[in-house]
Amino acid sequence: MGNGGGAGVRGGFGVAKPMHVAPGAAPRDEPAAEQFPPLDALALGIDPLTPQSQIDAMQRLSDRQNASGDAGSSRMEGFDASIHRIKEQVLPRLLERVDPEAAATLGKDELAEEFRPIIGEVLAELKLTLNRREQFALEKVLVDELLGLGPLEELLADSDISDIMVNGPDQTFIERKGKLELAQIQFRDEEHLFQIAQRICNSVGRRVDQTTPLADARLKDGSRVNVIVPPLSLRGTAISIRKFSAKPITLDMMAGFGSMSPKMATALKVAGACRFNIVVSGGTGSGKTTMLNALSKMIDPGERVLTIEDAAELRLQQPHWLPLETRPANLEGQGEISIRDLVKNALRMRPDRIILGEIRGAECFDMLAAMNTGHDGSMCTLHSNSPREALARMENMVMMSDIKVPKEAISRQIADSVDLIIQVKRLRDGSRRVTNVTEVIGMEGPVIVTQELFKFEYLDESADGKIIGEYRSMGLRPYTIDKAKQFGFDQAYLEACL
Repeated sequence: MGNGGGAGVRGGFGVAKPMHVAPGAAPRDEPAAEQFPPLDALALGIDPLTPQSQIDAMQRLSDRQNASGDAGSSRMEGFDASIHRIKEQVLPRLLERVDPEAAATLGKDELAEEFRPIIGEVLAELKLTLNRREQFALEKVLVDELLGLGPLEELLADSDISDIMVNGPDQTFIERKGKLELAQIQFRDEEHLFQIAQRICNSVGRRVDQTTPLADARLKDGSRVNVIVPPLSLRGTAISIRKFSAKPITLDMMAGFGSMSPKMATALKVAGACRFNIVVSGGTGSGKTTMLNALSKMIDPGERVLTIEDAAELRLQQPHWLPLETRPANLEGQGEISIRDLVKNALRMRPDRIILGEIRGAECFDMLAAMNTGHDGSMCTLHSNSPREALARMENMVMMSDIKVPKEAISRQIADSVDLIIQVKRLRDGSRRVTNVTEVIGMEGPVIVTQELFKFEYLDESADGKIIGEYRSMGLRPYTIDKAKQFGFDQAYLEACL
């Protein structure tokens, strides 16, 4: 094979270019980068003259593509693993000596006291010697197993964790400070995990099994739980827990966290106190329920407040607060009580305000009717990505119902009922921000007219991946100032918005 053919075939490996030297001239020094292009660029199929920043980006994409998905098992290690192994040996013998029904009547501390001598006997039988730390850890694990939620208890006790996602017995993820990570816990087997799922559902009168494989439930502290079991879940029982914050979050705290500016916090306090009809809009996990809880702190203690939800999560601080919860159909498909049924019934219960955990369908029409019939200050949440989209979704939800109303009449009803839309968003760095506060003014032809009072403007990203931005007041005079004037907050509201 000639030189030309060889060079043509092997050019991709960075072979030196032949030097063309004029007779009598000194050989010319070519830059090394031209003679031997960097292998990483060639390996990625990039032109060697491409800027380094682009090569880095392509390398990151290549790494992402080649990343292995096998490292997703929540394997216990070290001390936890040894305690887990001892628990597997002790638990069957302990159950032989304990009456489960009697144990269920005791608290966790009392049960630990009762267990201590029995655990000592079982360990002596098994010829196992534990130090004090191991004994305490074993007691805790056994009590959690019998009375609590087993391995989930330590995750529920950690205040930094906001979400727990169990994907079958071998894999559990948690969200900590907005980022997902693998948790070092494991369940014995699928049966163990299924029993814990049933324990959660049974405690709130819900059921989960092969005939009803989906269930919404809640924990005692108000944390939201969703369970899906085989045959719908192919990896085994899946449990998703959105943890409830034990410490009530206020608007001032949210301003302190950087979720909104102090001026925004003042405007929202006025909106809550002056009985504005408010829609909190945002994506999944963006903080809609937290915002609703914070706004509810501004409700006058003398008002009667009804909350309506699928699984009761809202925790209002008012003395006159009545939570209502929907009921799923039984095995025969009978007896379902929907959000819409509860909204209709709530109107007969003399409420001052009605707060809906989330609107998803036909109940939107009843909620708008409530806002328009003397229940000022009613609030609800819905899923959408912008205030304008939230209005369109509300129109669609009313049209989903069996009510035959022209689209323009629906739009007018929304414009007359809703005063404020608060848009919340979880940004890619894990932070939750209020990105828009938008006022609904009225109708102009067939279109609902809105004006933005505040918005969050993205500026840059810091070296550690944190998003930098600023909260801007649009400097507009709010149309809802007349409502604020009736409560004597017009001046404070105007200064916050300008």
